[in-house]
Amino acid sequence: MLLNWTVMILYNYFSAMFVGPGYVPLGWTPEKSQDCMYLQYCKVCQSYKAPRSHHCRKCNRCVMKMDHHCPWINNCCGYQNHASFTLFLLLAPLGCIHASFIFIMTMYTQLYNRISFGWSSVKIDMSAAKRDPRPIIPFGLSAFAASLFALGLALGTTIAVGMLFIIQMKVILTNKTSIESWIEEKAKDRIQYYQTGETFIFPYDMGSKWKNFRQVFTWSGIPEGDGLDWPVRDGCHQYSLTIEQLKQKADKRVRSVRYQATEDYSGVCCPVTKGVKTFFTTPCTEEPRIALRKGDLILATRGLKHWMYGEKILISAADGGIRERGWFPRKCVEKCQYDSETDQPVDGEKKSK
Repeated sequence: MLLNWTVMILYNYFSAMFVGPGYVPLGWTPEKSQDCMYLQYCKVCQSYKAPRSHHCRKCNRCVMKMDHHCPWINNCCGYQNHASFTLFLLLAPLGCIHASFIFIMTMYTQLYNRISFGWSSVKIDMSAAKRDPRPIIPFGLSAFAASLFALGLALGTTIAVGMLFIIQMKVILTNKTSIESWIEEKAKDRIQYYQTGETFIFPYDMGSKWKNFRQVFTWSGIPEGDGLDWPVRDGCHQYSLTIEQLKQKADKRVRSVRYQATEDYSGVCCPVTKGVKTFFTTPCTEEPRIALRKGDLILATRGLKHWMYGEKILISAADGGIRERGWFPRKCVEKCQYDSETDQPVDGEKKSK
């Protein structure tokens, strides 16, 4: 059984790693040219982003039905390998539960054979068992310590990977990805913020958990569709989600606040010279940091108490060109002054429609 667990875990692990998520072809455009207005354009891949696809900075490609970039497999989890990745998350805890059972029963049996109960004390002799026949494999103090350590690893893996499996199954049964769940939350916030009265309906939820499950898991192992065109529920547009993404991108530009760097920042993850609070509250994310020089202009889109995230406006691209994105310490910048016509809302202040 342990060999079976190992083979199945490694098979799905390497399948998720080497099969990959599937990438949008370079230079891809929709069949109907008028549909380009509903899609975002990726300057890196020189193509439009197909529905449900997102650009991964680590893979440097637009990934079909991207869920997230996983450092465990050094690849993205997406359209082609979502099933293999989820099976890996299921089989790894099951194998660890089996191993934990073996470790617990082994230690219990060996300790039971080595414990002597006296009137005033309990003694444990790890040198040899009291009962005959003796075990074929010697079980001494070092073996007990190794078994206890392995048990801790098995239980830790069961809890950590098991929680990831539950999260993945939740999004699969609603036919969403982790990114799309976040987009749906932002859609609700946008509608509530501007009081538009819209109702956003996620277009790819088939209305049945079994149908959503079949979108990822098939008997052939090959997911349905081609990764570019997706079935949608009744009453929804093929580009309902991409249209919402465009609205959120426009809203992000409206809410962005311009800041100017007042001191240099090297771009390190935990800057020592920017204060103790800045050092210990660095964002726990894989998103990059951007280096700043005094006088640089940054468009901040979100932030924490001591950190901000935004886009640095390059000198050569001041009129809407390419910008560097990342986190930077709030201490290094100050808000630019605007006139009354172009003034932006301060962080946390509600903007009127």
